[in-house]
Amino acid sequence: MGIPLIERVKIQAQVLVPLVRTLQTELGEERANALVRKSLGDLYRQFGDAWWQAQDPSKFDDKVGKLFKMFAAGDALDYEVSSPRPDTVELNVAGCRYAKFYQEIGAPELGFLLTCSADFTYVEGFGGDVQVTRTQTIMQGADHCDFRFKLTQKEAE
Repeated sequence: MGIPLIERVKIQAQVLVPLVRTLQTELGEERANALVRKSLGDLYRQFGDAWWQAQDPSKFDDKVGKLFKMFAAGDALDYEVSSPRPDTVELNVAGCRYAKFYQEIGAPELGFLLTCSADFTYVEGFGGDVQVTRTQTIMQGADHCDFRFKLTQKEAE
């Protein structure tokens, strides 16, 4: 399985946090964050595409389950999944060691920028057949993250 994602995030943060803070100082927070989102967004979209293409054409809820097992590896997340319909997966994260890590290093706002923001662009890599919504995150102070995955009719057919 290799290095769990949580450990890769911690390693990357050693470089990215000081880099982003310097960019924010030099360019202003809004412009720096936009550049970071664009740059990392393109990368995470490619990662999402490669991951989605590598999956067996299994049931949608199985694919989303595998996705969150990858994100949760290394005891990174505590979460519950429900699949009320074959084309829908609802997932609540109650514990997030990504958020704890960024809190410990004094950079929760960068944790959201560097980690949580990637969720949407990663899923964009699935080719537009999957929609994800999330209205809150632990990283931003909520008591849980509320992911809702929906398979569009295009792929469901």
